[in-house]
Amino acid sequence: MPEAPRHDGPGLYLHVPFCSAICPYCDFSVLTGGETAHRRFVDTLLAEAELWREDAHRLAPGRFDTLYLGGGTPSALAPAELARLLDGVAARLPLRSDVWIFLEANPEDVDRRSLDAWRDLGVRTLSLGVQSFDPASLAFLGRRHDPATARRSVGEALATGFHTVSVDLIFGLPRQGSASWGRDLDTLVELSPQHLSCYQLTIHEGTPFGFRARRGELAELAEDAQGELYAQAHEVLAAAGWSAYEVSSFARSPEHHSRHNRKYWRHVPYLGLGPSAHSFELGAPGRARRWWNERKLGAWTRRVEARDKPLAGEEGLAAEQLALEAVFLGLRTAAGLDLEAVRRRWGVDLAALNRERFAAWVEAGFVDRAGGVLRPTPRGLAVADGLAASVELGGSDVSR
Repeated sequence: MPEAPRHDGPGLYLHVPFCSAICPYCDFSVLTGGETAHRRFVDTLLAEAELWREDAHRLAPGRFDTLYLGGGTPSALAPAELARLLDGVAARLPLRSDVWIFLEANPEDVDRRSLDAWRDLGVRTLSLGVQSFDPASLAFLGRRHDPATARRSVGEALATGFHTVSVDLIFGLPRQGSASWGRDLDTLVELSPQHLSCYQLTIHEGTPFGFRARRGELAELAEDAQGELYAQAHEVLAAAGWSAYEVSSFARSPEHHSRHNRKYWRHVPYLGLGPSAHSFELGAPGRARRWWNERKLGAWTRRVEARDKPLAGEEGLAAEQLALEAVFLGLRTAAGLDLEAVRRRWGVDLAALNRERFAAWVEAGFVDRAGGVLRPTPRGLAVADGLAASVELGGSDVSR
């Protein structure tokens, strides 16, 4: 069996599909719901965990060492329901006693009582969906909080004593300029959380923004302008002590890097429960499997209540596909693309197939090369997917 990176156990992801309102840019499996819907959802998620009780021990022989509550907005669940969910999962699945718990929350759900409750539940990383500190941007994005609430939520979260407080920001709004984006970054620096996730606005089909774009009422910011805002973030944050360790992730020190997300980047097994959740496991040498759940809450619920694992699809992954993913994922992280590790783990000699291409990247300043590792520079991170798509893999480029 291919060897997973050392010091990384399997991860567990729980998708909580509830939000107080659906943002017009959101492409995730989310919906609104009250206490009755929340209670039934927790019952169903625990029933799904029960369906995985035996298989989870095979998937996680070393026990799950991270548990990520994502969505949606898990903070939409009352602390008592979150406690019931976490206790029930721990009774059914093999969790380490020191499992690292991540919780996503919206600023409007944050107060002293909720913060204390989340900390007492064992949450160590709290991720706040701020998105912007600018009133016009928040209104455009359909957010329910105002700038004062955003700032207060970050400050109170830091005072509560979580190991890591992370803030999400979105850039690349139509007509957004460097001045507006700079004010968001300056506010973030002033508040000084330990982690930042910085996402570029993408307009997805099927969302309210997607419908507006189809009617010609809305368009994404021009690519060169997006690149300038991305470079501005790197410059401002680096000067203030945040280093970029992934395309959209910045941290004040390595101890605040996401222990869960790095599993996705390193092909470490993980199990996802809840509607639309994805899972991954290593199989026979040079192969792996990925599967995903029913996306809609109703379909997922009916399958689980019928005592049927709610899988909507799956795919087998051969060594060449895994090497392809390693290219895309490696070039999106500061750790870089380890050519020897790909050759050893998946049997693809990227260095031999791309000798001249990699040399050109170094010459152009897209990557630094240290032995057999290609580490993207900030300039390279900005075009990471384009670089990866040009890599030759077994006689063809991966974009085909």
